[in-house]
Amino acid sequence: MKHLLILLVPILILSCNNEPKMQEKDVPATVKIALKALYPDVKKVKWENENGNYEAGFESMDSEYSVLLDANGSILETEIEINPDSLPVQVKEYVDKNYDGQKIKEAAKITDAIGNITFEAEIKGKDLMFDSNGNFIKVGLKQGKEND
Repeated sequence: MKHLLILLVPILILSCNNEPKMQEKDVPATVKIALKALYPDVKKVKWENENGNYEAGFESMDSEYSVLLDANGSILETEIEINPDSLPVQVKEYVDKNYDGQKIKEAAKITDAIGNITFEAEIKGKDLMFDSNGNFIKVGLKQGKEND
């Protein structure tokens, strides 16, 4: 019984992921064509289902990208990994004041469908969201889980 439990726990953990990986064959052609039109040189794309939309994760020009598309192939959001030093000064000041001694582990610039820009800074396993001027907005979601 103990051995069965040891085997079942990892399976249960893996099956609880809120953003299931997808096979490329399960992604509509319109979505793949739209992505290819914007990023023609991208070869390896990891697809995920995000609330009924399609998230394409890939590397291009030594940066990690995440592009969220709807079923019609319309871009809903584009996220590009950036160097934490590229974040607005206000973001760094907020982190220094509210997360004393902690460093920004990863950072991203997010552009929505109408061109609004937000920034994301990962600190202590949380995604902190900031507006285009570096003003704090909220604690975002990290890997499908809400943080405090």
